[in-house]
Amino acid sequence: MKRLILLMTIAISGSCFAQATSWENSPNNWQNSPNNWNNSPNNWQNSPNNWQNSQNNWNATNGVYDNSGRRIGYETQSPQGVTNVFDNNGNRIGYSPAKQ
Repeated sequence: MKRLILLMTIAISGSCFAQATSWENSPNNWQNSPNNWNNSPNNWQNSPNNWQNSQNNWNATNGVYDNSGRRIGYETQSPQGVTNVFDNNGNRIGYSPAKQ
């Protein structure tokens, strides 16, 4: 009986976890991975050295700002549609998966 209860508890908790995280949103999905070249700050499109991403570019349209209006980073979009968020130094601090 104890074994049956244990197996049922594991099955229920496993299905709850599976519903909370989907493969499309997972950082383990190659499309979202920071190891994917399209999401890497070493890719020129995502580099803080690219003038389009520079905090010194007053005309940049991809800046990310805090509630006080200070620029904290920038965002870029990969060819797969993943939106990558980088801090001003080029460290990837978040992402939004591609719309399916």
